Order: sequence, then C-alpha cells, then structure tokens
Amino acid sequence: MTGPAPPRRASARFRPGVPAGATLDAAAAAWERVPGAAVLLPVGRSFDVLEVSEYAGGHALVRLERMGLPLGPVAATPHGRAQFFVAPGAAAELPELLYRMGWDDADLDLRCLGPGDHITAPPSDLGGLGPVRWLRPPTLDTAGRPPHARLVLGTLAYLSHRAGG
Repeated sequence: MTGPAPPRRASARFRPGVPAGATLDAAAAAWERVPGAAVLLPVGRSFDVLEVSEYAGGHALVRLERMGLPLGPVAATPHGRAQFFVAPGAAAELPELLYRMGWDDADLDLRCLGPGDHITAPPSDLGGLGPVRWLRPPTLDTAGRPPHARLVLGTLAYLSHRAGG
C-alpha cells in the first residue's frame, strides 16, 4: 500500500519574450503581467559573457577602469561570479585568444558564455539565491557596443589565476 499521492506542483508558466529593441514601456508592461519574474538575456546575439569569480572580477574591474579601457556592463551573481559583457563571438575565439596570450595551459576559473546560453539580468532573483546586481551598469554608450574580449581577457585571466593560487 502506498501513501497519499504527493501534491501536484504548479508548472511554471512562461511568457513570451520581449523582443530586442522593445520600448521601456513594453518591457515594464510585460513585467507587470508576471510580477517578480526573472528577466533572462540570451547570450551570443548582442554580447557574450566572460565569467570569473567575483573577487577576481572586482579587482579586474578596478584595474581595467584605471587603464582607461572601454568596458561594457558587468554583473555579479549571488553565487559569487562576475559576468563581463563582451562582443559576440568571444566564446568561439576564447581558446585561440588564451593560446595567443599564453594562458591556454593555465588552470583558470574563467569561462565564456555564448550562443545558446542565457544569463539572469539584474535585479532579477537567481533561482531563489538572491538578486543579480550590477557592478557596472549598462549605459547608452556601452549597452550596444561591448568591448572585444581580447581587451579584457588578459587582465581577467591574470587575476583569475592569481585568485586561484
């Protein structure tokens, strides 16, 4: 004999995406229909993401800003990761870029997200762990033109290696 059937869980109801280029009013209206919903951004279309530990990412952000390099948005996740938005194509180029920079055989806490991946956009909650937040929010100048990965990768690789050792 078995016990009572477990209660049925309500399935998550997904809403259609808000198309790129939608107005702020359209995005706000979509969020009003599902209050508290997480906003997911598709990676690989307008940007790829270089992800490192938040410790390495925070130090890299300070160093890159002091060097005057062009930077895009940078997000921090509640599980201690920093996500640097870079130009699309970085995921495909990463092995070659690391090789050219001499980091191809290093044990780095660095990964690249590209086509087929999604990230949770600030200030959305990441699976009940807490909100994703901006370390460097997007601006009108940087949101549509993230930097090429090669401009930030050396610093991220160095500080990722240093933080891991």
